[in-house]
This record gives sequence, structure tokens and C-alpha cells, in this order.
Amino acid sequence: MTTSWIILCPGQGAQAVGMGKNWFDYANPAAQTAAREVFASADKQLGSRLGVTLSELCFNGPAERLNQTDASQPAIYTVSMACWAGWLASQNVTQSDAVASVKAALGLSLGEYTALALAGAFSFEDGLELVTLRGRAMQDAADSPAARAGGGGGMLALIGATDEQAAEICDKAREKDVLVCANYNAPGQVVLSGHKVACERAAKVAETMSLRSSMLQVAGAFHSPLMAPAAEQLGTALAKTPIKPPRSTVIANVTARPYGNGTSVNESEIRQRLAEQLTSSVRWSQSCQWMAGNVQGEVYELSPGKTLMGLMRRIDKAVKVNGLDG
Repeated sequence: MTTSWIILCPGQGAQAVGMGKNWFDYANPAAQTAAREVFASADKQLGSRLGVTLSELCFNGPAERLNQTDASQPAIYTVSMACWAGWLASQNVTQSDAVASVKAALGLSLGEYTALALAGAFSFEDGLELVTLRGRAMQDAADSPAARAGGGGGMLALIGATDEQAAEICDKAREKDVLVCANYNAPGQVVLSGHKVACERAAKVAETMSLRSSMLQVAGAFHSPLMAPAAEQLGTALAKTPIKPPRSTVIANVTARPYGNGTSVNESEIRQRLAEQLTSSVRWSQSCQWMAGNVQGEVYELSPGKTLMGLMRRIDKAVKVNGLDG
């Protein structure tokens, strides 16, 4: 087995009822024990804050609750970390030995917290508190008067648009509302975010450019200026959270470059980037392109799902992603 790994960590949207159960019931006793310890820790820490225990919500739903932002974020983070712990145990690799094997870790939006946690920047427990607060703060921001002013927040996926075309659509459809390029998921797959009325105008502009689009079923205008109240809340929480320099290369969504940019990482940079991420574009495609050109190793995608594997096929077909979700 290789001793050089690149770990991809999924973000919101990867959730599904039953996620994590494969690791909870894994045939390898050591892996099962390691995964169950993560779920037990999360259940104890969150208690009934989500209405039911986190493991119950992951395994049995209901889907309507699991899909809500304040629930899906801690749930995905926990499942990813349980997968990581279980997989290491199945390979007979200790957490400390894994540090030397992980050459890079990167996560899509929420997944950046998983990447930082497995790189040792903060504890599982502190990360869980952060993503739980993050989910709640994003939902609150989506319900704020500023977001509701434009008919509420929304997100629009453009299919087949270049980055330049996406920016042009924003400029033509924005008018006096908020509308930005929020997610660069892969070449030809850009997501816009802002006031719902602006997203609706953008869909019409895209049609005039012979481009397809689809409104996403989301709670709000994520990764846009409408998330400023959430970024402020998160920044306050981050300031109180113990953070260490990551022991592996972690690529930041905001810059599509490693924290520290090849030099020592300052804790304040992590706090700043994580807060900025809520109102800034997620440069996932550019992050993966940097990884493919600068880091060598076997690439693995943590549970839940295989979304990032699909995106990588569009970003760089030469990069093979090994899924750990069964």
C-alpha cells in the first residue's frame, strides 16, 4: 500500500439517509470500533440539539431533517471523520502514522473543516462545534431581512458555461441585487448565488446564450455577500477555538492554494479563510487542478457519497479517485 495519500472531503449536498452505516457495521472489528467511537463522541457532544442523536439522524433520517443546513453539516463532518478513523484502522495505520502519509487534504466548502481536522489543525470535537454553529448561522443568514429583500436567497447551476460566461451572466442579471459566482465545481459547472430574483433573471440570460441552468434546492444564497451575518458569527467562534498549524498540506477553498502557500501556516490565516469562505467563491476546480499539478499520491474520497469523484473526472481525467463509501 502506498504511503502517499491525497484525501478529498465532501461538502453539503453529499448527505443521504443511511450514510455512515457501512462504517458503523464494518466487517473489520478494528474499523468498526474506530468508526463507532466517532459516532458515540458526536452523539454525546450534540445530545438532542438536532432533535435526535446525530447517528440516528444519519442512519434513519428523516431526509427532510437531514437535508436542513443546521443538521446536514455536522452529520456530513461526522460521517467523514468516522470513515477516516475506520479506514485507518482497517489498514492498521495509527492516526499519528497517517500524518506522514497524507501529502494533501482538501474539502469542498464544509469539507475544508474535515480536511483541517484530519490534518490536526483542531480536534474532532472543536470542529464539530464549528460546523454545527456554521450550519445554524448560515440558516439564520438565509432568513435575514437582507436575504428576504430580493425574494429570498437562491442558487443557480449553470451547465456548460465557462468561468467567463458565468461572470458575464452575473453582470447582466445582477441589477441592484446580489448575484455572484459562488462555486467553481468543475469546467463547465459553475453555480451562481444571490437574491432569488437575480437568479431567475440569470436563468433567462443564460437561455439567450444557449446555456442550460437549474435552480438548486437550497436554504439560501451560500458563498455570497448575503452570508455576511453568518461569517461574523463564525469569526467570533473561530477566535475562541484552539487552532494549530496543519501537519499536512491543506488547500483553502478561497485561494485554491495551500494554507501558508508553501511556508509556515499562521493560525490567524486559518481563522480568516474559514470566515471568508462563507461569503467568497469556492474554487474547487482550481484547488483540484493545483493538487494534480503539485502533489503526488493515491487519491481517496471520504464518505459520504462519490460526488467529488464525479467532479474530478471533469477536472482532470488523469487523476483516479478511490471512493471509500462502499
